[in-house]
Amino acid sequence: MIEIENLSKTFGTTVSLDQVSLTFHQGDAIALMGANGAGKTTLIRLILGYYHPSGGRVRVGGYDPIVERVKILKQISFVPQLPPPIKLSLGELMAYVCKSSGVDAALIEHYAHEMKLHIALNRNKSFFKLSGGMKQKLLIAISLAKRSRIMIFDEPTANLDPKARDDFYRLLNESETQKLSLFVTHRIEEVEAIVNRKIYMDLGKVVSDEIY
Repeated sequence: MIEIENLSKTFGTTVSLDQVSLTFHQGDAIALMGANGAGKTTLIRLILGYYHPSGGRVRVGGYDPIVERVKILKQISFVPQLPPPIKLSLGELMAYVCKSSGVDAALIEHYAHEMKLHIALNRNKSFFKLSGGMKQKLLIAISLAKRSRIMIFDEPTANLDPKARDDFYRLLNESETQKLSLFVTHRIEEVEAIVNRKIYMDLGKVVSDEIY
């Protein structure tokens, strides 16, 4: 589903990604780990088409993330570590997502309810002014409701309390399995039971790739 060949990215004289080659398959659940600055976020942004590669290439379902980004983003649900500074209300944000991505609003509300976020009580509140945990719950609900073939989570539980973390992983386990899930995480103990592959990165390179 995702093919990465000799992928590199530099920022000035700084090498953020150094000739990385990986293949991610349908059904994979992957923990992507490494210290800050290891290149994890750069790799994700190249997959999403946020950055142009300095060398090598990425293909997502056969598509180039730069040239055919719209087609790629239709296949991907992405939950960032830091929620974006969106000034829309919850209701406006949900309407935008439903119109732009064809997501069912009732399904977003279902997953939000499962995450203990009550949309009806917060529909007119600004997303920007919500707590970090509430923002994360809504983004997770949207990602699950989209039912994408590829799910990318960048430290998805960083702002969640222990109960909300349990709800998140329960919902993941209940969802269909034939998709690709990629978790950027520092908490391997949280995802160890649901991943079948661990990738460690350091200084822009893959130093370990364990499949089990």
